[in-house]
Amino acid sequence: MQPKPPTGNVTQGFRTVFTRQQPDFSYCDVLLEAPEPPPGNQMPWFCICEQCKGGPVAPKGDKGDKGPSVFLKKAFPFMFLFSILKGLKGDIGEKGYFGRSGFAGQTGLRGFKGYDGDMGLDGHPGHQGLTGERGECPAICYSMEGPLEVTGPPGIVGERGLPGVGGSSGLNGPKGELGNSGPPGVQGLNGQKGDEGEQGLCHCRDGVDGVNGTTGIRGENGSKGDDGRQGAVGVNGANGQKGDLGETGVPGPCSPVIQSAFFAALSSSYPVPDKPVPFTDVIYNKWFNFDALTGVYRAPVSGTYVMRYDLAVYNRTLKVGLFHNFSPLVKSLSQQVILHLTRGDEVWIQVMDANSNGMYVSSEYSSSFSGFLVYPDSCDIPMSRSYQSRLMELITGVSYKSPPLLPQMVVPN
Repeated sequence: MQPKPPTGNVTQGFRTVFTRQQPDFSYCDVLLEAPEPPPGNQMPWFCICEQCKGGPVAPKGDKGDKGPSVFLKKAFPFMFLFSILKGLKGDIGEKGYFGRSGFAGQTGLRGFKGYDGDMGLDGHPGHQGLTGERGECPAICYSMEGPLEVTGPPGIVGERGLPGVGGSSGLNGPKGELGNSGPPGVQGLNGQKGDEGEQGLCHCRDGVDGVNGTTGIRGENGSKGDDGRQGAVGVNGANGQKGDLGETGVPGPCSPVIQSAFFAALSSSYPVPDKPVPFTDVIYNKWFNFDALTGVYRAPVSGTYVMRYDLAVYNRTLKVGLFHNFSPLVKSLSQQVILHLTRGDEVWIQVMDANSNGMYVSSEYSSSFSGFLVYPDSCDIPMSRSYQSRLMELITGVSYKSPPLLPQMVVPN
């Protein structure tokens, strides 16, 4: 039976075998000192090597006995045959120790890309960083001009903006000096010569007039005589002066012809403040109840009315209100109201003061004032004479013209 190989680092031929520990050389001494030492081919390899023990080389031994001669080999060939025959195969030895690791192999081909993993959970927010040091501005800062870029196409023209807020009015200048009196006017032309009057009749006699006699006593009134015949119709005289407005008559029957409506626009910007605003550009004025010169609307009958105004503002602020008999109703730039008016009530628009007078009108912007009667409370006759004239025409079918509205004249005594 082959003995177990020792462990350790030993040299086998020209190759060094690395084991865990040095071989046990005492085992070799036991084999060599045995009565019948084993043959050389059965000795462990580490017992045959001269440098296994690592000690000094032993002196060369004596020369051994001479082996059988060639003659004996020829005479007894069968005896020599036994010496060269191989022995039986021994048992399988124990598993040897692992050798050293081999060289690293070549890198394999890159594998296919794996599937994307699930999204991980949100991490915790990081801590707030430290406050940076305060920067220092140099005494003189120079700006750096950036790189020039290609100028793009011009943008689309935007819509026209609304009128800006009105600025405050300037202070009144000093009063100027009184001017010189103007020259007297040119004397007017002489009037036309009047017609010659009729020649008077004379029933006188020749002689000197006598002294007037005393006045006689007045006699009693005589009895009334019979009525005379009616004389012929005389020629129409000239129109007399306009009389005073008469008292309002008794209301007549209800009629659907009682109507009133108006629509007017502002013709000039920035009207006079603190008084009714005149809307002189009249577009519609049914029965002329709206006075364009004063800007005041007078209700012809008691009833329900709708009033509306829309104003444009430019270059100044605007504070304006709708007034009813000197009482403001609403204060805004655009408003529509429904209100009840009694016959004779007045409604107008008024600007607060000069500092807040931005009411504006142009070819593109307009300011307007309008209103109309929804329905009357009763059958009151409107106050306007022109309205009464028109009402008489509709009722009687006869054209009726009221006397013209002439200014009152002062007749000298």
